[in-house]
This record gives sequence, C-alpha cells and structure tokens, in this order.
Amino acid sequence: MEYFVAVAEELSFTRAARRLFTVQSTVSAAVRALENDLKTTLFDRSTRSVRLSAAGQALLPEAKAALEALDRARAAVEEASSGLRGSIRIGTLARLSLVNLAELLGAFHRRYPLVEVQVATSPTGSTGLADDVRHGRLDVALLGLPRPELTGLTVRDIATMPFVALVPAAHPLAKRPAVRLEELAEERFVDMPPGFGNRKMVDRAFDAIGRPRRIQVEVPELTTIPEYVRVGLGVGIVPDIELQDHADVTKLPIEGNDLAWTLSVVIAAGRRPSRAVTALLDLIAEAERPAGPHF
Repeated sequence: MEYFVAVAEELSFTRAARRLFTVQSTVSAAVRALENDLKTTLFDRSTRSVRLSAAGQALLPEAKAALEALDRARAAVEEASSGLRGSIRIGTLARLSLVNLAELLGAFHRRYPLVEVQVATSPTGSTGLADDVRHGRLDVALLGLPRPELTGLTVRDIATMPFVALVPAAHPLAKRPAVRLEELAEERFVDMPPGFGNRKMVDRAFDAIGRPRRIQVEVPELTTIPEYVRVGLGVGIVPDIELQDHADVTKLPIEGNDLAWTLSVVIAAGRRPSRAVTALLDLIAEAERPAGPHF
C-alpha cells in the first residue's frame, strides 16, 4: 500500500523507488501484487507515462487513510510502552530568521528523544512546501503564502511583517521618508524566484496597480537581495525581517497599501496529525508566547 501511494504521488516507479530507498523492481512487484489481490489495474502504464486508473483514483485516499491509521496505532502502542515515538517531516524556508528552528527542534528532541525529525526545504519556496504538505510528502511546514493559496491546509499564523523597499544609498529616492509602489514601477528589481510567497505578493501588488515590474536578478535566498541592491543591479521589496545592514543600502517604508508578509505553520486539512506532529505544534505554540525563547 505504501508503494502504491508513492507511485501515485510521483507518477513514476523510478521516483517512487528513489523516495522509498529501494529498487524499481521491488516497487513494481509490490504494485502488481496489490493489483492481483484487488483484481484490478491501478495504473495505466505506457513507455512514457504512468497514470492512475479509475480504480487507482478511488483507492488513493483510502490507502492514505489506512496508512495514517496504522501509523497512529503503532505510535499509540509505542508511546504506551516506551514514550512518544514516530517521525516528523518538517519543511521550512531557507535562513528563516523569524524562527530559530535549530533551537526549537533541539528543544523538541530533548523532550521527545525517540521521535525522528527530518527537515527539508523546497526549490520552489513556499509554493512547493504547501504542495508537499497537501500530498503527504511533509507533515508540517513553515511558509509564507497569501491565504487564497493555502487551500487544503490547516493554517496558524505566527508573525506578520510589512514589506519595505531597498534602494542603493545613492538612489534619488533614498532621502525620502517613504515610497509608493508607483514610484518604483519603472525600476529594475532583485527578487526571489516566482514560487516564493514574498515574490508572489509583490508581483500581484504591482499587477493590481497596472504596472507589472521587471525582474533583473533572481536569487534563491532573501538574505542575498541587499548585496545585489548595494551594487546597483536593481531595487528590492522584501519583508521587514532581520536582514544584514549595509551602509550602501537604504530601507524605506512603503506607503499607500497594506502589503505585508505572514509566516504560517501548516498541516494538511482533513488529515488527523500524528501524536508527534501534535507535540511539535504544541511546542511551536509554546514558543510563540512572549516568554518563548525560539521566536
């Protein structure tokens, strides 16, 4: 059943085998055995593609529910005998300064040493993390996306930060107390790739005023944007989080809109979280409080 779910999500026996740390022949044999047992075909196979059959589409949500129920049953027995066990796959954004994730997970490990924690990022930022949670590849994720893009997820907001503009210190706007989006519309921009939540929000803000912007430089990490602004390759609009100060870069408030970025913790909606995931969410809630050391 686990092999079937992996192939159904990856739509590839090769990728499923890689994900399950086994060989393709093992995955193929397991799926064939399941098809023989159910007396139906679960995948439409060709030399170029793998697709779920109608029977496979019907089985997939039931298979996921069965595996989750088995995990919960196993965790309940293990917890009763030797303490909380299990595993958590958590996704996060690279260099997320709003959360000291290392400290948070260190505290979790000290409290629940038998729970295995895996941490991953996504090359497509918050969009990829959200999709990984929806499809069960991650159990929980810290990400920043507009609410309309969080369908299928249970969301708790952690922090909201306004966006600010970054311009070179010698830029004509650098002496201003604040700036409007319209005044930046003709500039070249430094930003992150399109899948990242902050990029999506700023793109939409400029589209809303009828002034789509021009991206000159794309960088994979938010913390590197000031470096490119400093040398004059463009301006930036970023959440007002703790970026390294640069004497040659001026940070300006943005007026005339309510553009803001929200960091959220998400799990899949309609799917009961494991005891280990619930324990992690409880620790995150504890850390959010004023005396919490991790935020």
